[in-house]
Amino acid sequence: MADKPAFDLCVVVDDDADILLAARLLLRELFAEVVTTPSPAEALDVIAKRSPDVVLLDANFMRGATDGREGFLWLGRILARDPDAVVVLITAHGGVQIAVEAMKQGATDFVSKPWNNERLLATVRTAAALRNSRRATGLEKARAQAIATPAGDVPLLGESAAIRRVLALIERAGPTDANVLITGENGTGKELVARAIHRASRRADKVMLPVDLGAIAEPLIDSELFGHLKGSFTDARTDRIGRMQAADGGTLFLDEVGNLPLHLQPKLLTALEQRQITPVGSNKSIPIDIRVVSATNLPPEQLEDPRQFRTDLLFRLNTVEIPLPPLRERAEDVPLLLDHFLGVYARKYGKPARALPASVLAALSGYDWPGNVRALRHAAERAVILAEGDAYAVSDFPLARSAPAIRVPPVAAAIPAPEPGLHLGRAEKQMIERALQKHAYNISSAAAELGLTRGSLYRRMEKHGL
Repeated sequence: MADKPAFDLCVVVDDDADILLAARLLLRELFAEVVTTPSPAEALDVIAKRSPDVVLLDANFMRGATDGREGFLWLGRILARDPDAVVVLITAHGGVQIAVEAMKQGATDFVSKPWNNERLLATVRTAAALRNSRRATGLEKARAQAIATPAGDVPLLGESAAIRRVLALIERAGPTDANVLITGENGTGKELVARAIHRASRRADKVMLPVDLGAIAEPLIDSELFGHLKGSFTDARTDRIGRMQAADGGTLFLDEVGNLPLHLQPKLLTALEQRQITPVGSNKSIPIDIRVVSATNLPPEQLEDPRQFRTDLLFRLNTVEIPLPPLRERAEDVPLLLDHFLGVYARKYGKPARALPASVLAALSGYDWPGNVRALRHAAERAVILAEGDAYAVSDFPLARSAPAIRVPPVAAAIPAPEPGLHLGRAEKQMIERALQKHAYNISSAAAELGLTRGSLYRRMEKHGL
């Protein structure tokens, strides 16, 4: 069985019938179909409808013409119709100056008549491979764009001094091409900051491509970042461009960069320093133009440990460092965030707007939020789905599940005095309330004063509806 041709379609445009026949016979080993025509207008229709791999275009059509003007005219029309078209100009012997000018105007290469068959095959094969590479890049960028702008992107909300410092750093660093490293706990909004930096940059109209290095299996990271050639490893059935090449012209967001294996860090460093990448299985470098924004949840002592992360790579990534505060350090932003998320999910699920009592808001503002803004968002979604009545209650939010401290400022009202009588349950409830208020709802301190474990105190709080 004959091998399947490497490429799909070639269009040959020339006013010489012998040239068209020779080209069709020669090129059919490379292409599943070779369309030949003496009419550039007819060829333009085929190009518009079928997007061929290569177009072979004669430089002159009028009898006696040698200046290549017609070739330039139709070259321009082809590229106007399809900017990614790959056009190889056919010139008369000695028409090198015409060929050079054509390449300045967008032609990919040229061949001279009468041609050498091997030279023609090599030129057309290279041109077709270029077209396929452009297609792959376009598909990868389209896929990147689809994941680069997820639906429901959340704004970076907050009015605290901590968030104002973050916004000021974004405002100053965004318009530059400086690499930025965003640090902070999980759920603090590192990707939101990365998107804000991209929107503020000169690359805002290009793709921002996120790569979660914590979600990619270690053996695949090299291929995901740098791309690979067909056959370079067992499952490499086709050539594939990497994320760094797909982000060309835009911003590459390396999320959880601290998970990058130590043995791949020198390759990333070299790519950033030389502004070029080398796919797996290739010895040819590809230039790239990207801005890199990285993020990590690693604490400083781990990130600065050379046994875990190369110092020279860290210097390259953190030209500007933006540390994000955990939500517990900007509790004054909780009301604004709650208002936003409760509204978002009420609209999403068609639920009525409910009041958020001051006592509930105080408890939520003092909660430690171990999952930060992400945890608050999920808690708000749960509350919208499960709440009953006209107002939210603390029990609508899953606070006690993680058992963090709650730091609620003392309320203005006086601590209620024990009611008369010797009702044991009522006395226990009042004693727990007094301990909680005395210690500003710090569960550990209140439990210690009451002689209880944290778990025992939580059970009693649940029992008494606290």
